[in-house]
Amino acid sequence: MITSAPAPGSKSPADREPITLYHWLVVIIASAGWLFDCMDQRIFALSREPALKEIMGAGATLDQVRNWGGWATTAMMIGWATGGIIFGIMSDRWGRVKTMVVTLLVYSGFTGLSGIAHSITEFLLYRFLVGLGVGGMFGAATTLVAESVPVRVRAVALGSLQALSACGNIIGSLLSTQIHPGGSDVMFGQSGWRIMFFIGVLPALLVVPMIFVLKEPEAWKAAKQRARESDDPSKHIGSIGDLLHHPTWRRNLFVGVSLGLAGMAGLWGIGFFSPELISTALKGEPQKVIDVVRGYGTALQDVGAFLGMLAFTAVATTVGRRAAFFFAFLLCLGVTIFVFNSLRTGTDAYWMLPMMGFAQLSVFGGYAIYFPEIFPTRLRGTGVGFCYNTVRYLAAGFPPLLMFLNTYLKEHGAAEPFRLAATILSGIFALGLVALIWAPETKGKPLPED
Repeated sequence: MITSAPAPGSKSPADREPITLYHWLVVIIASAGWLFDCMDQRIFALSREPALKEIMGAGATLDQVRNWGGWATTAMMIGWATGGIIFGIMSDRWGRVKTMVVTLLVYSGFTGLSGIAHSITEFLLYRFLVGLGVGGMFGAATTLVAESVPVRVRAVALGSLQALSACGNIIGSLLSTQIHPGGSDVMFGQSGWRIMFFIGVLPALLVVPMIFVLKEPEAWKAAKQRARESDDPSKHIGSIGDLLHHPTWRRNLFVGVSLGLAGMAGLWGIGFFSPELISTALKGEPQKVIDVVRGYGTALQDVGAFLGMLAFTAVATTVGRRAAFFFAFLLCLGVTIFVFNSLRTGTDAYWMLPMMGFAQLSVFGGYAIYFPEIFPTRLRGTGVGFCYNTVRYLAAGFPPLLMFLNTYLKEHGAAEPFRLAATILSGIFALGLVALIWAPETKGKPLPED
């Protein structure tokens, strides 16, 4: 049975639950786990091109380097999707905290190992393995927060967790302005991109407060106990089959996957190629100049992302989740097309990329708030992992598709093939608008149970 909202004017015990120090610690530690995850993602986005240039050697053309960059991104996204499935199920079965610890060690460890890659095969393998950990962290962190904090602050806590992830991206971008990824002998005789990846190991230290401070939510413990005592096979913990067979959870899964695919494909297949867009706009400038503009430009893109996720949280909290998604996807479509066709100088990067970050990352604030609200406790980690991560199997095709379109349009005489390819792929944001037709409104409602 699915729970319903309390009668108007009444207050449930959850509405009167005080906010304690532990609630703050849950939000802070879970946010840090996802923040440093995003820092490692940004290190990859900024180091991808110079890393492959060095690995492939002087004979490689820029188009060849970018094509392999697309495949490296795809490898990470496939790992991300796989990790989302595996660790989403594990977070329902093992627990949220244990899963966070494992995924943290996986993504930070293999980010560091990316810095020792000397072949394309090694680089792609490490990116796949990083993706496994990245895919598991989000689902475990958001479900832990959703089930631990009082219902009246749930949307704000989850929106803040996602918004703070932009700070991880900003840290990665600012690091690249001091440790230039394209530099050949930056520190200890190592190239800049290798040092950047080595720094990505440091978040592993967060495992200490995770183990000694966090505890499994009571809601998860209760669901685990109910499943253990029940003879009903439809009450399994962490079952993808149960998601697909139950009509309500199946519909919510369809909605979540569609919303997730629109944002993921748009961000990873278009938006996170802003460093390449800057290189295109600044063609002919010294590499150090390009690195600086890329570093500060993407940092400002992340400032916009932070503000966008806060704005989504405010709209979702006051107006509703569906309305917030509607305006966010409209903004994604318009702003992405504008930026990829208008960015021509370093100065343009400093004011256009924040706009694109605001638009494209705003919907990610919605994922953190909305996905935990459309699945029951026994399937929440599985459902969130499926919606946020499994769509990357589909979205993984967009980076190489962007490069294929770039090559195809270039061969057929397009004046600015890279910009035109990005414009064509921006149509994916319309999928998010269509999915809202079936999306349930969850504002003000308790987390569902069955």
